[in-house]
Amino acid sequence: MYGKKNWVFCDGDLPPKGDNPDFPGHEALMITNVSKDDAKIRIKILFEDKPPYDNITIDLNAERTTCLRLDKPIGKEGYQIPYGQYAIHVISDVPVVACFGRLDVRQTNMAYYSPAGYGF
Repeated sequence: MYGKKNWVFCDGDLPPKGDNPDFPGHEALMITNVSKDDAKIRIKILFEDKPPYDNITIDLNAERTTCLRLDKPIGKEGYQIPYGQYAIHVISDVPVVACFGRLDVRQTNMAYYSPAGYGF
């Protein structure tokens, strides 16, 4: 069995979109379901200064992957993550693999990097 039922990414902080429409600054959450069973996934957003928002849901079919652009509304509920510091907790009913990435365009030599996540 591959994957974990819980993933936490602590370093969420949406970067500004920047001036180049071809390369807008953003963050993304990628989730892959390698199992033979469909996954029901709940995403909880935790903040520094307010209660968490924990009503984001997605369905991910067996042996499929999805990429959620976090600068756009996500989940069946269409929740828009606000700018500022946050963390993500992914909760799935079957083991999945998740990773998180950020395209930061604040400098001319834009950077794409993937903050580490913790799966359990």
